Amino acid sequence: MATTHSHQDENVLEVIQARLDSLNKSERKVAEAILQDPTSATRYSIAALARAADVSEPTVNRFCRSFSATGFPDFKIRLAQSIATGTPYVGQNIGPEDSVAEFADKIVLSTIASLDKARQALSYKALANAIDHLIQAKQINFFGMGGSAPVALDAQHKFFRFNIPVMSYDDALMQRMVAAGSGTGDVIVVISYTGRTREMIDIAQIARENGATVIGITTPDSPLAEKCTVVLGVTAPEDTEVYMPMSSRIIHLTVIDVLATGVTLKRGTDFHQHLKKIKDSLKATRLPDKP
Repeated sequence: MATTHSHQDENVLEVIQARLDSLNKSERKVAEAILQDPTSATRYSIAALARAADVSEPTVNRFCRSFSATGFPDFKIRLAQSIATGTPYVGQNIGPEDSVAEFADKIVLSTIASLDKARQALSYKALANAIDHLIQAKQINFFGMGGSAPVALDAQHKFFRFNIPVMSYDDALMQRMVAAGSGTGDVIVVISYTGRTREMIDIAQIARENGATVIGITTPDSPLAEKCTVVLGVTAPEDTEVYMPMSSRIIHLTVIDVLATGVTLKRGTDFHQHLKKIKDSLKATRLPDKP
C-alpha cells in the first residue's frame, strides 16, 4: 500500500524528466512528445500520442506502465495532476537553434517551476525558527560567495531597516574573521546553492564553535547544512554545462524576502512607523509621477 501511495504523490512530469536518459529509444520519443507540450498530451488519445511520438500504440502503453500507471487513461490523470500542482514546465534544454522567444520562454517558465518546487519543499517550521533567531539577534551577518554574493547584499539592503546591526560579506577571509569574532546572540546567515564550498563549510563551523547561530539557505542534507543551527533547504535544477539561468538565485532572494517579511510582522504595528519613516526619506530623491 505504501508504495502505491508514494507513486501517486510523485509529480510524473518531474519523474519523466529525471528518467529521460535511462529510457530506450522508442520510450524516449514518447517522453519527449509529452514534455514538449504536457497540456496537449492530457487531451490526446493513445493513437494521437503514438502519432506525435512516431511510435506504436503498444509502446505508449508500455511507457505508461513503466511509470506506475495501469494504462494510458490512468497516466493522463496523473499527468493532469502534475500540471495542476503549478509546475507544468519541468525543464527543456536550451539549444543554439532556439529563437529569442523560445529560450526566453524556457528560462522564465523554468524559473517559475523551480520557485513552485521550492515553495512545496520549504519547511514552515524551519522558517519560523529562523525568524525567531533573527528577531532576537544582537547583530546579523550575511555570507555569500560567487553567485550567492548578490543575494547576501540584497539581504543587507532589506535587513538594515530593522534597527539591528547588519552586514554582508562576499570575501572568504573577511567571513572567516567575522565568524571567529562572533559569539552568542550573533546570527550568521550562510547562502550557498551547492552547500559544498569548502571555505563556507569551515566558516560555518568556526561560527558555531564561537556560539553564533548559523542559518543556512542551502541544499538540504549537504555538508554545509550539517553545520547549521537552522536549515532552510532549497534546491533548484541548474544546467551548469553551458547555459546558466540562475533560478537558484531567484529562489534564495525569495527566501530572504520571506524572512524579512516575517521579521516585520513579528515586530508588530509599532515598528511599521519606523519603516515608513525610512521609506518617506526617499521621496525627495525621486521625480514626481506624471499627472
